[in-house]
Amino acid sequence: MRWLIDGYNVIRRDPDLRAREAESLEAGRRALLALVARRARDARDAFTVVFDGARVTGGAPGAGRVQVVFSRPPRSADDELARLAREAGAGAAVVSSDRRVQDAARRSGCAVLDAERFLDALAGGPGGAAGREDDADRPADKRGNPRRLSKKARAAARALRRLRSP
Repeated sequence: MRWLIDGYNVIRRDPDLRAREAESLEAGRRALLALVARRARDARDAFTVVFDGARVTGGAPGAGRVQVVFSRPPRSADDELARLAREAGAGAAVVSSDRRVQDAARRSGCAVLDAERFLDALAGGPGGAAGREDDADRPADKRGNPRRLSKKARAAARALRRLRSP
């Protein structure tokens, strides 16, 4: 599976990463990339972290399964994520809490996770419990079996299971 991660979106959803970003943008990016690289060492999956702007200092991260992409004006990181999601299709999971990015990813057939669930899964916290069926995952107007998660929620749960299992 290919993971497409909205870098700044994830950084700004976690207090530790946000504190590192307060030091400098580069420190925030390095902290996120280190977190993803630790997970990438144990996974068969590839991770692409997308940031706005151009890299000013530092080199690429050491992990071979983590790729960093910087958007180039006039394209934003959101535009880049939408493009990558279209290319990857159903074999990818997009991590972003931005509704525009989530909608584009779903149209491309990708599984979608918000930044909080992704961070919880990386940390092994309660929000990362893949397959967990709570009412928040079910739309009120869902048709069919009321005990079964929607197709989108099942895709997200499968992606979380992959992320949590080495």
